[in-house]
Amino acid sequence: MAEGTSRSTTERLFRIAIALKGLDGLVQVVGAVILAFVPGSVVTGFAHAVLARDLLGDPSGTLSHHFQQAAEDFANGGTKTFAVAYLFAHGLIKLVLVWALARKIVRAYPVAALVLAAFVVYEIVRAVHTHSIALPFFAALDLVIIVLVLKEYRQLKRDRSIT
Repeated sequence: MAEGTSRSTTERLFRIAIALKGLDGLVQVVGAVILAFVPGSVVTGFAHAVLARDLLGDPSGTLSHHFQQAAEDFANGGTKTFAVAYLFAHGLIKLVLVWALARKIVRAYPVAALVLAAFVVYEIVRAVHTHSIALPFFAALDLVIIVLVLKEYRQLKRDRSIT
């Protein structure tokens, strides 16, 4: 594969990845704001409706139990506060990093890689602690984005040293 083709493919993947991260960050910020105003009773009511309709399989099964437990923990306060703060901070950090990467601010690339690596560590630790199914997926996605950010960073530095 020619150097130019490889470069354009990597840059295209990088642009797609940061666009997805930006969309993810925006959804997290909006979600945090919405969650801040949603009463716990709405969350537990939703969970009970899902379980009553067997949408997660057997109502006494493991997945249903985890879903119901998560809804109750959320409704009881501590998890809600954590979720709102985490989603808002995580989303805002992503939006700032995506803005900086899209503008090709060179100093932002290593910062983005370090921040995403911290998110990966946190997601893995939290997944082990909570037995989350989704967090390992998000950690893997963040690892792919770290690789793309670092490749783009090296290429950007190469391009700037040539000119």
